[in-house]
Amino acid sequence: MTGFGIGTKESAKAKYTVEIKSLNSKYLELGLKIPKAFSDKELLLRNECARHIERGKVNITITVEYTDTTAKAATIDTHLLKNYYTQLKEVAESLGDPASAVFELALNMPEVITYQEDLADEEEWKDVLETFHLALKQFQQFRTDEGVVLKEDLSKRNQSILDLLLVVETQETSRIPMIRERIQHYLEEAVGTEAIDKNRFEQELIYYIDKLDITEEKVRLRSHCEYFAKILNATDANGKKLGFISQEMGREINTLGSKANDAKIQQTVVRMKEELEKIKEQLLNIL
Repeated sequence: MTGFGIGTKESAKAKYTVEIKSLNSKYLELGLKIPKAFSDKELLLRNECARHIERGKVNITITVEYTDTTAKAATIDTHLLKNYYTQLKEVAESLGDPASAVFELALNMPEVITYQEDLADEEEWKDVLETFHLALKQFQQFRTDEGVVLKEDLSKRNQSILDLLLVVETQETSRIPMIRERIQHYLEEAVGTEAIDKNRFEQELIYYIDKLDITEEKVRLRSHCEYFAKILNATDANGKKLGFISQEMGREINTLGSKANDAKIQQTVVRMKEELEKIKEQLLNIL
């Protein structure tokens, strides 16, 4: 499922911001972008994410803006700077080139300026962790709201398949008499009424109608739809299970359509397939 959350906190030392974004994924794929000062806390943060976020392609960005800009100030190696400056000035004078830019060149030479890379203290880490939980709360609420919408849509389409199954049962009442009448008509045209063996005709008709019987498919499809609704209303994360149930629903709908041998029923089956395809598309967001 998609998700987004952002949390901020300001302390006397700095302003902390944590941003969490996610796309759908079957597993937890975690991408972290954190300041170097907190690099030793990366494993702790990953464990925290694993405890609260079950799956998704999740990207987390942590930024720190220090109130005291000198807190992470750079250090200038004056001795190295003087050596560079002297040598560059001598070269410039020997070539007859103005030495106006020598100081800037010397300042940008390797290792003249170094930056302090101290690790953050525990107080800073507590602030970052608190900010992370603020973002996580917003992130989880975003996913919950999206889940409610998905649940309503899935429930509606599942119920639509059950309603269409009732339509099939209504359409089916005239199916067997029509099949019987059609077969008898063909036989009468082919061999004549008097040449038909009534007992043999009834035996063959029963065998043929048994092959077209869709009672089992209807029972199983209704059972799958009811189970789908039950799992959908459960509190656990059951995206994969719902996917498996939808596959079973598809098998029963396909068999029902192939055995129906009736244009109206097959049209209803097509509508069932349309609803099932929309269910499968939505399930891709929660697998």
